[in-house]
Amino acid sequence: MSIEHHDLHHEFPEHSEAIRELKLNNKHFARLFDEYHVLTSQVEALETRDLPVGDVAFEDMKKQRFRLKDELYRMLQSETA
Repeated sequence: MSIEHHDLHHEFPEHSEAIRELKLNNKHFARLFDEYHVLTSQVEALETRDLPVGDVAFEDMKKQRFRLKDELYRMLQSETA
């Protein structure tokens, strides 16, 4: 099975510079960025290795990742506006 990578640089390549700037200068963004990437790594590992995890738990992880990505994107939009 092919796994699609969801790191922020793949998701928002047009915001690469803003991502870099916010990671360096905004502690809240940096914390959310790290949390997003840890969660993304966990989800991708589960998808890749087909590890046993309940559907509800897996879906909750994916929903949390989406909420984080949404918040990070709003911050990127504010930075580039």
